[in-house]
Amino acid sequence: MFKKKYFFAFIVGALILSGCATVPYATAPGQPSGAEGFYHRMEKGQTLWRISKIYNVELDELLRINRISDATNIETGQLILVPRNTKNISPQARYLDDDFIWPVKGRVISGFGQPNNNIVNKGIDIQPFNNLNVLAARGGKVVFCAQDFGVFGITIIIDHGDGFSTVYSRNSEVLIKVGDNVQKGAVISKVGSAGRSKGQYLHFEIRKGYIPQNPSYYLSS
Repeated sequence: MFKKKYFFAFIVGALILSGCATVPYATAPGQPSGAEGFYHRMEKGQTLWRISKIYNVELDELLRINRISDATNIETGQLILVPRNTKNISPQARYLDDDFIWPVKGRVISGFGQPNNNIVNKGIDIQPFNNLNVLAARGGKVVFCAQDFGVFGITIIIDHGDGFSTVYSRNSEVLIKVGDNVQKGAVISKVGSAGRSKGQYLHFEIRKGYIPQNPSYYLSS
């Protein structure tokens, strides 16, 4: 258990601290030359990740053909181009309850790809409105919990069993332990502070494998 804990710490730390280019803001979806397909109209609360599951198409492919680099300005009713060669359309995926939810209700003070204290943000920083409870964004198993993870302070990682995991940092109090199975929406910790910045906010990441994902593709606006 000791070795496994520090293996996770090494891998996550290396990925969090490694640099990448700042993500530009989204452009309006448009059909590139040569692209063929049909349009899906965004429903209220729907995410690009959910659309990718409905039509069984890779999320990266949806982003590419629609020229989207961020989802923060995609609105209900907007048309999203889906490739014509899509197979195995799964209408039932529209109603599955495995979407990600916001871990706290609050204001995003630093977005994905934005530089902060010479570190490029691999997730989002959320300043809570009032309630400091941190919720599990999806159900899964707690695989990592460190009391002092460098500038990120108390950090928790939940493995969701399908290649995705979520990271919750800058907690003040932990209410779970490694090995626990938690349900989506369960309270796992309290928002705190860490590092040079003493303000209270949660650092939250969604990872596919070890690759950070832009949470705006997975969280409803």
